[in-house]
Amino acid sequence: MNARWRLRSLLAVQVVSRTGNVATTIAVPFVVLSRGGSATDVGIAAFAATVPIVLGGAFGGVLVERFGFVRSSVVSDLVSAVTLAAVPLLAWTVGLPSWGLLVLVFLGGLFDTPGESGRRVLLPGLATAAGVPLERAVGHFEASVRFSVLLGAPAAGLLVGAVGPLPALAVTASVFAAAAVLAVLTLRGATVHPAPDAAPAEPSAGYWRDLGAGLRFCVRDPLFRLVIALVLVTNLLDAARSTALLPLYADRVLDGAQSLGIVSGTYGGAAFLGSLAFGYVAHRLPRRITFVVCFVLAGGPSLVVPALGLGLPWMLGACVVSGLAAGALNPILGAVELERIPGPMRARVFGLLSAGSWAGIPLGGLFGGIAADGIGVTATFGVVAVVYTVVTLSPLLGGSWRLMERRAVGAPEPVPVPVSTPSA
Repeated sequence: MNARWRLRSLLAVQVVSRTGNVATTIAVPFVVLSRGGSATDVGIAAFAATVPIVLGGAFGGVLVERFGFVRSSVVSDLVSAVTLAAVPLLAWTVGLPSWGLLVLVFLGGLFDTPGESGRRVLLPGLATAAGVPLERAVGHFEASVRFSVLLGAPAAGLLVGAVGPLPALAVTASVFAAAAVLAVLTLRGATVHPAPDAAPAEPSAGYWRDLGAGLRFCVRDPLFRLVIALVLVTNLLDAARSTALLPLYADRVLDGAQSLGIVSGTYGGAAFLGSLAFGYVAHRLPRRITFVVCFVLAGGPSLVVPALGLGLPWMLGACVVSGLAAGALNPILGAVELERIPGPMRARVFGLLSAGSWAGIPLGGLFGGIAADGIGVTATFGVVAVVYTVVTLSPLLGGSWRLMERRAVGAPEPVPVPVSTPSA
């Protein structure tokens, strides 16, 4: 398989795997609601589904570097397939208590971040071998993530509405299995190709020291500190919206799971087009200003419309605007990360950055469910809209945010933080 086809295969595996993740976020809240759960119960389920993403990101990156990038992707999808298949299987046979559902949802998400980190580390090398510019490759990778929302959300919504949430989870398990098989068939043997000027890899000093080296790199980098803080807050708010507030809004104001699938799919489709288009013009645009404008638009319209209690046509229009803008965000951040993170440390630093950025997601889902019970769904959307807009304007303050702009051609790759620690 030549380099271009292997790059396309990587994107295909990412699409299929993430489609399973999207379908899971649609189906699980309706499993809870079908069992008589409240808005708070939906928030608790969202908490159980997202905590393992943070833990897997924080502690799984070093294991990915040792276990292998393709193997990590395969194992991640197989674990998700087995745990999701167990939910309907147990519910239809011996019975599934609420705590059992939470445990399976937790285990299903534990390896998601390491699996995606493995695929992301393979991206720059495959792009270089295929002769594809880095920013375009990152744009296509992020477009594949958005495309998975376009595929997974409507399909999951239709499945839940047609056959129920438990059969929908059974189908989702088969999607994860398909991603694992596709990775084995097309990515086996893929390796990371370091840049010619890349620093040589340091020998491993042990799991905890390697993890500590990655953590020190994240903490010491002035731009990544700001990025983690900003995205932590916005992801918390996004999680409140997507894992709790939107399912509740669809259940109470719209037409149920089908409407949720259409809304999420519209957002994902617009974001897919935004990522794809942005990949072709990214190298001509200033990063920081583009990042701020798109970030504000990514949250504002899609939050204000439900805050006003408007119906499905308004929701779809807002999702088109917000989705197109959101499509530019991850390509910008992805290119910045690949430029600033030393090659030998990418898996662990990707995982740690994901963990830090996603640390608020479990609390977001829980906050969304509790706030919806306390002040109502539409009022909670209003609060989220205001906070989101204020926070996303912060890169305009300047300072270390200016480091987002692309490095000069020929600039050396960052030097890894030594893995050894000073002796006492």
